[in-house]
Amino acid sequence: MDTRAGAGVMIVLAAPWLLWALPLPLLVWWLVPPHRERRAAVQAPFVDRLAEVTGLTPGVGATVSRRGRVQWSLLVVSWALLVLALARPRFIEEPITRAVPTRDLLLAVDLSGSMETADFTDASGTTIDRLTAVKQVLDGFLSRREGDRVGLIFFGSAAFIQAPFTDDLDVCRLLLDEAQVRMAGPRTVVGDAVGLAITVFEQSDLEERVLIVLTDGNDTGSRMPPERAAAVAADRGIVVHTVAVGDPGAAGEEQLDLDVLAAMAHATGGVFASADDRDELEGVYAQLDALDTREVQVVSHRPQRELFAWPLAGFLVLTMLGLAALQLPGFRRAGRIGP
Repeated sequence: MDTRAGAGVMIVLAAPWLLWALPLPLLVWWLVPPHRERRAAVQAPFVDRLAEVTGLTPGVGATVSRRGRVQWSLLVVSWALLVLALARPRFIEEPITRAVPTRDLLLAVDLSGSMETADFTDASGTTIDRLTAVKQVLDGFLSRREGDRVGLIFFGSAAFIQAPFTDDLDVCRLLLDEAQVRMAGPRTVVGDAVGLAITVFEQSDLEERVLIVLTDGNDTGSRMPPERAAAVAADRGIVVHTVAVGDPGAAGEEQLDLDVLAAMAHATGGVFASADDRDELEGVYAQLDALDTREVQVVSHRPQRELFAWPLAGFLVLTMLGLAALQLPGFRRAGRIGP
């Protein structure tokens, strides 16, 4: 997830040391002798008579070409813009921060037929089924998972991966919202769901791995018993939290085997909780939130935009203007001083 941090923008130079070149033309002007060029003079046999008429005495000298103020201004500004372009000014924007996942969190949600039992109420007091209550509570839980990679497993008569690990929490929330009762079959295979989660975690390169199993019934036909699956998860460093949803006094297939669920959590160092209404379910996830003591790693990047093109364009424009102005007779005369 990308968020804008509230830091100021700035302009910096990639090569500020090149600014030392600004006085270089002045040093050249001081140290290098002026350019001299011999040219043939106009010879007139009546120079003496011309000098007598004008009152001027001819002498030995040279015509010195000098630049006017406009020419000097163009040269100074052009050189400064060229050096600035070489120093590569950059516009540093506000930093973009991104939370780096430090934990893989897998949610295993029971979609068996009993999850359509309407014995929960929502925040407004309306009676809703168990799966709807689970969706509402999990949606809030997922919205606070910044810094986690989250995956989804749905299970009923079989278990399947609905979403592999991703840091796009909005996708997980959308897929959870689209889940329907019995889309994985009417029965409950808790052990197989844990076994599938172990396989998913084998693709994880993060040290912290957490599985939350949410079910409202006992295991009714897993190929891997839940206790055995929990033992394997413990060996792989996976913490399993188990949440029992619904009436603990129910009978038949909908009966909650609280002892097995508690043993699964205990074997992996996880938490077991039971909730038979929406408030208790929210309390369970608040308890799981309280166990979250990890530090979220954040990386920051400040986008940069190169600005050297602007002073370089200014240098080119002034250079072309200077060359064009030199072609104007009046401009040329303004920059010349006689002997």
